[in-house]
Parts: sequence; structure tokens; C-alpha cells
Amino acid sequence: MASDEETQETELSDKQKIEIAKWFLLNSPPGEIQYVAKDIRSVLNDDNVYNLAASEAFPQHNKSHMIRLEMPGRIGDVLITSFGELDEHEYLDPRTAQVAIVDHVKQVCKEVRPASDEELPSPYIEEYRCALDAEIVKYVGEAYPKGVCTVYCIGGKDIEEPGSDFELVVVISAARHSPQNFCNGSWRSIWNIEFKDDVQMVEVRGKMQVGAHYFEEGNVQLDAKHECKDSTIFQSPDDCAISITNIIRHHETEYLASLQVSYSNLPDTTFKDLRRKLPVTRTLFPWHNTMQFNVTRDISKELGIGK
Repeated sequence: MASDEETQETELSDKQKIEIAKWFLLNSPPGEIQYVAKDIRSVLNDDNVYNLAASEAFPQHNKSHMIRLEMPGRIGDVLITSFGELDEHEYLDPRTAQVAIVDHVKQVCKEVRPASDEELPSPYIEEYRCALDAEIVKYVGEAYPKGVCTVYCIGGKDIEEPGSDFELVVVISAARHSPQNFCNGSWRSIWNIEFKDDVQMVEVRGKMQVGAHYFEEGNVQLDAKHECKDSTIFQSPDDCAISITNIIRHHETEYLASLQVSYSNLPDTTFKDLRRKLPVTRTLFPWHNTMQFNVTRDISKELGIGK
């Protein structure tokens, strides 16, 4: 038996336990962090260690997955993102001009307050932001039945008139959680939009991410990412909004179509590559004519049973 001294050497410190717990929480699949947290709390059997890990991991997880929380009074949903973060527990919703105070660990919005003038963009920038927000809301409603979107100003929000550059960002988040069917999934896209007044151009940079987890009698996860660039002409707020939304629609539709084609071809490409090039018989498997094989017939022949 191991001595008490050896046992002490293998005992994890509280700091190590916190880091391990954080890793599991941060790597939880979409919509499953509460299930993971429950198991971690049970394994740790130490509320102080768990609370320290959760207080650090939940805010990071919520922002990276851009979760949606319903604001009190049913005035709308707020997205938890780094773009709308005013401090650790306060997040701006530009559409309603409200600031949501959230509990990250419970994943709820506790209360709201009106945003101050300093937290909102100038009327000139708001005209562009609001027009784009209206077009994106229509697009998301068509493309993502359970999607939520927000348009933030992240650069030049104090500009009062034409002549300077500014930057908006479009955030789209959609999730479908179905743990009773052993699957959860999410779509996240971030579109940085730079309005360059000197060259009268609008540059668009997109980052798209798809996450999925299927765990019926197994554990299969998907984490796919894609980036792209595009541009359009600097026009009026309404015209810019339509052009930018069309760019986003085009790239997201194209990426989703490419994913569908890629995964529909898995049986004929990737799965075959997982096999050894030649079986032990040193004979290629006849993929072109698999119907010639009958497992029951071959086993019966080898065992000398049946006719």
C-alpha cells in the first residue's frame, strides 16, 4: 500500500482543482454547461473551490457562446458578448437602449436599467446602426428560426457628422438544444463592418462558427470555423444596410451549403480514409460492389452450418 507521504504528493491543490474545473466548464458543448457544472460540483465536493471555478469560467463561456438572456418585463433579449460588455455583469442592448444586469452562473438577467448617453452612439452613427439592425433582424428571422442578433458600434460612436471613419459589428447567435434527443447545436457569426469615409468604402470581415454535440450511445462533437472578407460602397444608411445584409446572407448561405456537401460526402471520403489501406488479406475492399457480401452466409459456410 502507498504510504501517507506518497498519497499527499498526489493530492491536487485547490488551485489545480480550480484550473481543471474551469477547463471542463469552458469546454462544455453548447447548452450543456449547467449539466457539466452539476457533475463538477458533485465531484469536487467543495463549494468554495467550485464557486471560484464557476465565477471565472461562466462569464467566459457565456460570452464565447454568445448566449441570449430574456430581459425582465419581456422587453426583449440581450446577447452576452464582449462587444456589449460594460463591466463584468452589465451588458448593453442597443436596440432597446437598456443595460442588462446578469448573473453569469445562473444564466439569468436579474434587472435592467436605461443606458446613459455616454453608453450609446451619437445620432449620426445610430442612424446607420439602426438601419442595419432592422435589415439584419429580417434576415435572421428568415434564416434562423431561433436566432438572435444585435448590431453594436465599436468604433467612432461619438462622431456627429460625415467625414470620419467608424465601425459597427453584427453579431448573430442561434441555438437549438434538444438534450432529450441527445443533441445540441449552435451557430455564431461576427461581422466587423468598417465604414471608411475617405475612400467611400465599407469593408466587411466575417467569422462564422458552427458547434454541435451528439451523444446518444457515444460522444461526437463538431466545431467548424470559417472566415471571409467582402466590401461595398459607402452609401446612405438604408442603402448600406441592404448591401451589407446581402453580403452577410450570401456568405452564410454559401458556407452552410458547403458544410452540408462536405458532411454528406463523409461516408465516401473521410470514413474510408480511417480504414487501413489494405486489410490483412492484402486485398482491396470492393467498395463498388458491397452487395456481394453476406455476413450470415459467410459465417454459416465457415462454421459448416446451414446449406
